[in-house]
Amino acid sequence: MNVTTLMRRAAQHYSNHEAIIYNDVRLTFAQAWIRGVRLANGLLAMGLRPGDRVGVLEDNSVEAADFFQAAAIANLVRVPLYPRNGRAAHLHMLGHTNCRALLVSESHAHETAGLEAELPDLEHIFIRDEKYEPWLAQQSDIDPDIAVAATDYFIIRHTGGTTGPSKGVAYTHKAWLAAGRDWFYTFPPVEPADKCLHLGPISHGSGYQYLPVWLAGGCNVMVDHFETAATLELMEREKINFCFMVPTMVNAVVHDEVARSRDFSALKCLLIAAAPIQDATALAARSIFGDALYQGYGQTEVLPISMMNSAQWFATIDGSNPLRACGLALPFAEVQIWDEDDNPLPANEVGEIVARSDGMMTEFWNNPEATAERMVNGWIKTGDLGKLDANGYLYVVDRADDMIISGGFNIWPAELENVLAGHADVIEVAVFGIPHERWGETPHAVCVVKTDSTVTTDELIELVAADLGSYKKPGSLTLTTEPLPKSPVGKIKRKDLREPFWAGRDRRVSGS
Repeated sequence: MNVTTLMRRAAQHYSNHEAIIYNDVRLTFAQAWIRGVRLANGLLAMGLRPGDRVGVLEDNSVEAADFFQAAAIANLVRVPLYPRNGRAAHLHMLGHTNCRALLVSESHAHETAGLEAELPDLEHIFIRDEKYEPWLAQQSDIDPDIAVAATDYFIIRHTGGTTGPSKGVAYTHKAWLAAGRDWFYTFPPVEPADKCLHLGPISHGSGYQYLPVWLAGGCNVMVDHFETAATLELMEREKINFCFMVPTMVNAVVHDEVARSRDFSALKCLLIAAAPIQDATALAARSIFGDALYQGYGQTEVLPISMMNSAQWFATIDGSNPLRACGLALPFAEVQIWDEDDNPLPANEVGEIVARSDGMMTEFWNNPEATAERMVNGWIKTGDLGKLDANGYLYVVDRADDMIISGGFNIWPAELENVLAGHADVIEVAVFGIPHERWGETPHAVCVVKTDSTVTTDELIELVAADLGSYKKPGSLTLTTEPLPKSPVGKIKRKDLREPFWAGRDRRVSGS
């Protein structure tokens, strides 16, 4: 099986059903497929060949949906770029994947001017401006019916690049289909005409839901940015059935004054993933959305690894603490916890989370050294520290490189963030290690509080001490009303907050 064959079949079977909604544009499967065919033929007419890599810099749009279909139809390999990245990152991602073409939304055209002069393989930069629709209409609407194998590459997604240049994670058609199947394995079934809301770009995390919804005859509803009130109004008006949110989005929703008065009865599944969610946020979300909440865990290199529904998430189970877990190990994913010597650890011991599944990456593109480092005996080493309990619940303690060592004790920022987020005045929080003369490192917390808050730094520090013990309390704390910096997919950027405290030091660790 391959993505193209299955998408074509769905386009035929559900031809008169709505497939795409973006703002005022509503496309049936037949209309969306024909647009994809026309774009595929246009790209092939430029001289592109099956297997060529094609970069794309875009927000959600009808044109983004066009390219999702077109790349599959022409058997081109999508290489999504991050809109918030700088020019150097664009050059790296396009260059090391040898992209022959780049498709760019008009709003991002200024970011790509002159790139072809620096990249010898880049032959075409296609700006999708006011000329796009007339050009598309001129292309052939005859499906080129190009042969596609399950082992052909489908997409190269890049990692966040927290340790050097970002790495290209290569997926075959077979692996991408398996990842989508496993994401939806524990979800309620997608019925024809169900609607899935994409708040993040379909070129990135939300794109894992695009294909399974299409294949089942559902409708992909897209917005080009997240805004709390508009999102909640859209969910109610369109009777959204499936949605994916990162925890920062959920946090914004639960602080919306009218969220609890809206009707979300159509919602079958609100998946929360991509970062840890704090207890207070999860409980508040349940009070708004009911038992439609799901939590999942995975990463670009291997996904999904774990998943749980509301009954499993908010349960009381001997030997487990589901509220602090990130899901149950999925039936089609193998999960273990390894020590520093790559030996499996018993239940409830903390080590590195490793996993393998049908939906894992094939390799890091053109990077055999990094591939060998992350893929060990068929397992993907996630770089996340966690534990697996006897009931199968998986817990992410933190990223290995975010761990704080203070006076010889290991401190996990997520623990402190969870406690601080429980205060009624705290909207969002980030904790990271900063240098300390005596202890080597100490936790520092940045708390975004309500504008009328009277909470003090001492109160919040003592809140952590009372819950986790004095040795884990923040050595210092900053109060602010400004939102925390976030990545393109909504993750809080601890590194950006941490960096000023380490200025002038050649290492980002400190010993006592």
